Amino acid sequence: MKILMIEDDLAIGQALLSVFQDEGHTAVWLRLAADVLARVRQEPFDAVVLDLNLPDGDGNELLRALRLDGVRLPVLIISARDSLQDRLKGFDLGADDYLIKPFEIPELLVRLRAMVRRSHGAIEENLWQAGDVVLDENRMLVTRAGQAVTLSKTEFALLLTLMKQANRVLTRVELERRALPCADGHSGQSQTLDVHIFNLRKKIGEGVIRTVRGVGYMVQRNA
Repeated sequence: MKILMIEDDLAIGQALLSVFQDEGHTAVWLRLAADVLARVRQEPFDAVVLDLNLPDGDGNELLRALRLDGVRLPVLIISARDSLQDRLKGFDLGADDYLIKPFEIPELLVRLRAMVRRSHGAIEENLWQAGDVVLDENRMLVTRAGQAVTLSKTEFALLLTLMKQANRVLTRVELERRALPCADGHSGQSQTLDVHIFNLRKKIGEGVIRTVRGVGYMVQRNA
């Protein structure tokens, strides 16, 4: 999981950064609201951890700006603001969860995992769904309308990458880097990606993988 953490408190930020890294996650830590939008536009994240008290603005206003900009990443607010009104405001502005400081680290991690699963369409742990296509990551099994679909290892990796980021456009470069590694460590070629997408569509049917011209591909969760 790749987490964008927006927290100005040095002690909390360093502690959370260490926890995320120990759990095997990648974390990017920003302290200013002004740096967030550009970073989100530049690279993919799975979740946002957002403090409300920031030195250059209010986290609620940053959340509003993210949603207005079309950012649909799941957002977990962490804040000492513990009133019902504060929590309701956060949810109204588009937060997916709200955790009051001080909190226990295990609870933070559990809430993050659950939030990301919900946002990506996971119906169980490591089980991903888009329309009538279900991908079981643990068993490396794909079904459509209950019927098994046979995929190559590369096709499975490509579909898994797309389904984990459902409703989000992945660029060609991202998909090649994540799902089409070559033996020499370099990314696969765009033509190879097109071939795999073509074969995937033949096997799982049209309407699941959508082409975004000039950008890349996406899986629509409710395809």
